Amino acid sequence: MPWDPGQYLRFQSERLRPALDLLTRVPLEAPERVVDLGCGPGQVTRLLKARWPGAQVLGVDRDPEMLARAASEAPGLAWCQADLAAWAPDRPVDLLYANASLHWLDGHETLFPRLMGFLTPGGCLAVQMPCNQDRPSHRAAFDVAESGPWRERLRPLLRRHPVAEAEAYLRWLSPWASRMDLWQTDYLHLLEGPDAVAAWTRGSLLVPLLEALDDAEGAAFFEAYRHRLREAYPQDGNGRTPFWFRRLFLVVQRPPGPD
Repeated sequence: MPWDPGQYLRFQSERLRPALDLLTRVPLEAPERVVDLGCGPGQVTRLLKARWPGAQVLGVDRDPEMLARAASEAPGLAWCQADLAAWAPDRPVDLLYANASLHWLDGHETLFPRLMGFLTPGGCLAVQMPCNQDRPSHRAAFDVAESGPWRERLRPLLRRHPVAEAEAYLRWLSPWASRMDLWQTDYLHLLEGPDAVAAWTRGSLLVPLLEALDDAEGAAFFEAYRHRLREAYPQDGNGRTPFWFRRLFLVVQRPPGPD
């Protein structure tokens, strides 16, 4: 199962809210070069361009289907297909913006300082990462992966601790920063439709797991997962499913002059 822009955007307003919350905290007035790392279908990239219409805005993502969707809806913007772990700009940029993308990469202790090194003096790294791995939505996926005949194939794909504690990012980034803003937010989403939480994670968390299985295995995995979530996330009296989701935010600015 590859990344599906339609499935990901099914809960577009809920997924967009943290991106907007992050955007409001970026302190830059008029950046000239802005990069959206892990731009997906491009809705946030378009918001970055709308906020800074005079900036050169580039969307970077590794998935061709996501980029095709992004380019079809904003053909005037620049798009680049690349692995975020290896990507580097051709020259320093003023803003690196990463909404719900860097938690897919390992080695944050070296990745985040590396990204800071791509910034101009006074430039800013703005990051939002889901950190919901200790909640039923994620624990159920880990449990199903470990309990089925697919366990040996799926075990290497399980990302149980994709995001470090906030204090770790403070340690890693303090040598680079003149200004740091870190916070966590728990969002309570009221999702519409049957098996809504399973539908949410099918567009994100489950993608690499289902992609590793054939159709029959994927259907069996998803049915076992969905059954667990029905107990963990019952609908309310109005047919909506309350869904708590925690996210970590970082806005880190480099000193305005030479380090």
